[in-house]
Amino acid sequence: MDGYLLRGRATPTPRQLQEVGVHADSLREVTAVEFLRTMGQESYDVLVLALVGGGVQAVLHGLKRVWEGKGERPVVVTGYVGVVYEKLADGLLLRHGADLVLANSRQDAERFRAVYEGVGADASAVTEVALPFLGGEPYAGEPGPSTEQEGRPYTVVFAAQPSVPDNRRDRTYLLNRLIQHARRHPEREVLLKLRSKPGEHTTHIEELPYQKLVQRLEPPANFRLVYGNMGEVLDRTDLLVTISSTAALESLHRRIPTVVLTDLGVRETLGNHHFVGSGCLASWDQLDEGHRPAPDEEWVSRQGVCADGTYATAFDAARERIAKLLARPGGLPALTPYYTPATAPGYLPGILARHHLGPDGSVLPGAPTADKEPGPVRQIVRRAARGAYRHGVQRVAPVIRRMGEL
Repeated sequence: MDGYLLRGRATPTPRQLQEVGVHADSLREVTAVEFLRTMGQESYDVLVLALVGGGVQAVLHGLKRVWEGKGERPVVVTGYVGVVYEKLADGLLLRHGADLVLANSRQDAERFRAVYEGVGADASAVTEVALPFLGGEPYAGEPGPSTEQEGRPYTVVFAAQPSVPDNRRDRTYLLNRLIQHARRHPEREVLLKLRSKPGEHTTHIEELPYQKLVQRLEPPANFRLVYGNMGEVLDRTDLLVTISSTAALESLHRRIPTVVLTDLGVRETLGNHHFVGSGCLASWDQLDEGHRPAPDEEWVSRQGVCADGTYATAFDAARERIAKLLARPGGLPALTPYYTPATAPGYLPGILARHHLGPDGSVLPGAPTADKEPGPVRQIVRRAARGAYRHGVQRVAPVIRRMGEL
């Protein structure tokens, strides 16, 4: 298994890669142009595009061009991982053209097919699987003198998200409520689980990191920030609280008491509308009074969450489809994304140009290339540029925005 990291603002750090727990035989950082050149030279069976929608679309068009006239090509797989609550149509159409578009659940598979069929696109690539990171031991119950958990404090975890909510007021509110809960319950351990450490990025830019906001507050000793694998944090969680994080599904899988907050409203921009009908919606006031929601089993099942842990056959359909495509006589046909210069002439060229590709998927003149690993000077300059970008997003942009509101 070879890994290629697309160079950009969201390139994962070694710590983030280590946290994933899957290790490639080889791993290198590339631009889209470098990656496409490699795909024209190397031979693979399966190619997984784990990118944001625009990146998937650009690579699909580039691969179509690179593989023109070739008798054989890899099976191309992409999809969504996690709760799909925004940009459903946009994100799906940007992923159209892959041989498999993985859906996390029965509900997602139905929604994905409806979008493709609704625009007249082939929906046969949609393949139902399950969330790949569900696992861990089921919840053993609250710690107490008669349980194996004796001596461990009751632990409340708030799973933060990098872009929800997206403003200082709401983030400060959530942070204050979490700290208030810690003060009200000094016997509990209250953890703020963060997606990334300072200097790291996920696919979403975090303009107002909680690490920065908490510096202005004085949290009690039983309040802590934690990082690392969500599954390991859930091993010691008695109550999982979030706005709309996929961590809620991980928690429900283990039957850990799970709350999706309504304090800021139930709104599409927050993503918590996805959990309508789940039985998990509640406010901090209710939690402070001891309320514990009971999840709706039918809703949970439709999300692909099998609390009994029966995932043995969840990926069989994907495996069978891949095997069938690989065994196809004469190789696979050319990739056919829904978006083309004919169907989206005002949208597609801009997406491709961001990755230095023309409307036909060919490499634009002047595109950056590199035949070898960058030297130490270039690596230092690159790190400095990324640092300057983060500074602009997290420091300069908020100031300019506030000035504009004066």
